Amino acid sequence: MMKTRYDWKSSKRWFRYKYLLLLRAKGGPSKVARGFSIGLAIEMFTLPTAGFAFVLIFPLVYLLRANLPAALIGFVFGKVIYIPFSILNKQVGSWLVPKHVKFYLIHHLPHILSNIIRSGLDLIVGGMVVGTVLGIIAYFPVVLFLKYHTNRRKEKRRIRKDQLVSSNTEE
Repeated sequence: MMKTRYDWKSSKRWFRYKYLLLLRAKGGPSKVARGFSIGLAIEMFTLPTAGFAFVLIFPLVYLLRANLPAALIGFVFGKVIYIPFSILNKQVGSWLVPKHVKFYLIHHLPHILSNIIRSGLDLIVGGMVVGTVLGIIAYFPVVLFLKYHTNRRKEKRRIRKDQLVSSNTEE
């Protein structure tokens, strides 16, 4: 029996289709960029919370009227860049969280929670700050990229329409 090969062309076509759906999403480029920024910001503090922060994507997308697929793409992109940013997250968290707060929480919480606090509080707080700043910064290039593609598509359609009109008048 011969093993069938995977059809890469169909998956490439599927990804292209989903990409075009994202570019042409209702609400325009700002809605898609908001979703991407939300996903990126949430990913920056989701690792120390054992993935619980992922649940925050859904209400934030709804409240900020963003695009959910774009938020999931931002979340996955955040996973790719998380490791270098975790160093920054830890540093920012250590600047922001006072030492006496950590010691107070460690001594007044159950043992299991105190271990989590000891290891992850700086990462969580730093990740929230860095993620928010990163999300705001990422919003603008994504909007510009999407507007560029939208304008380029409109221009191509206008040129095609002009060519069609000129070819009809020549006949």
